[in-house]
Amino acid sequence: MSALSLSLSLSLSLCVIVKMGAVSLSLSPLLLCFCLVVPLCTTQKAKDRKTVGARDTEFVDKYSVCAQGPPGVQGRDGNPGVNGIPGTPGIPGRDGAKGEKGECVTERYEEPWKPNYKQCAWSALNYGIDLGKIADCTFTKLRSDSALRVLFSGSLRLKCKTACCGRWYFTFNGAECAGPLPIESIIYLDQGSPELNSTINMHRTSTVEGLCEGISAGLVDVGMWVGTCADYPRGDASTGWNSVSRMIIEELPK
Repeated sequence: MSALSLSLSLSLSLCVIVKMGAVSLSLSPLLLCFCLVVPLCTTQKAKDRKTVGARDTEFVDKYSVCAQGPPGVQGRDGNPGVNGIPGTPGIPGRDGAKGEKGECVTERYEEPWKPNYKQCAWSALNYGIDLGKIADCTFTKLRSDSALRVLFSGSLRLKCKTACCGRWYFTFNGAECAGPLPIESIIYLDQGSPELNSTINMHRTSTVEGLCEGISAGLVDVGMWVGTCADYPRGDASTGWNSVSRMIIEELPK
């Protein structure tokens, strides 16, 4: 039983005793006051206890903080996880824009070019013919797409009493060069005074030189010839007098 219920019960009992006359009339006012005051005091105390209990609970809930201890030792790293399930293939990408047309380049392996040349020399030709082959030299041409450079160096002379012209030129396998033009050199002698023309006999070292294309690979017979000029009479020609004459043939890449 609570304190409030006990107080009420005691007050009621006293009041009953008063009404039954167990107590004298002189005590009636005192008893009546007691019956009224005691229950009120008891009730107020109970209310005060409830108020204090509620405040204590609120204080504990609001200000109660546990003291924080020192941090613990850091844990070790865990074992590596296993590989996950492979993802599904992505959506195929779209075709890109069409590129520009490239250039067609054909690679061709070519061996390094090696020099190929030949020289034929004569100590003293002293060849006095006016029309025909003077000398020749055989050469081995290695490639069909190459060119031949030819050179003749020697003493040349032309003598005549009237105007005359002499022509020295190269042939390849019996034909003059056609790629692009013949290789030649000329000497022209005018009439002049009759007395001087009869005594002119001048020998000069001269050269006949050129480059010929379009000759097939293989053996090539290179010849030096002497002949007449067009529309002019032939003179007294001489080649290689009293000196060294030489012919040089060289194969060159195009």
